[in-house]
Amino acid sequence: MLLAFSVAPSGIPADPAYAAAGAGDASVHDAVAAAVKVVRESGLPNKTDSMFTTVEGEWDEVFDVVRRATEAVGKFGSRVSLVIKADIRPGYSGELTAKVERLEGALIQGD
Repeated sequence: MLLAFSVAPSGIPADPAYAAAGAGDASVHDAVAAAVKVVRESGLPNKTDSMFTTVEGEWDEVFDVVRRATEAVGKFGSRVSLVIKADIRPGYSGELTAKVERLEGALIQGD
């Protein structure tokens, strides 16, 4: 399974330390960094770009990582927004890079 997700906080954090750290700043990079840290420490293949983090693995392990990443972001706001898109293709692995390689190959052949 490939699962791309985006998670962001909103509202005022319950913890005053987090509230003070982000006062007046609309950026959510610290919260996103907390989520990406969870993903990277999971050991699952992953890639982060400007909009999403994609994780590859089995259903239970991928959703566990997303749950823990969402909980990490929850410290930065009273509410969390989570967007998920999944490609569920049993029997395949290494698709985090293989899908892009096939696309690039098709583009070269099309020239």
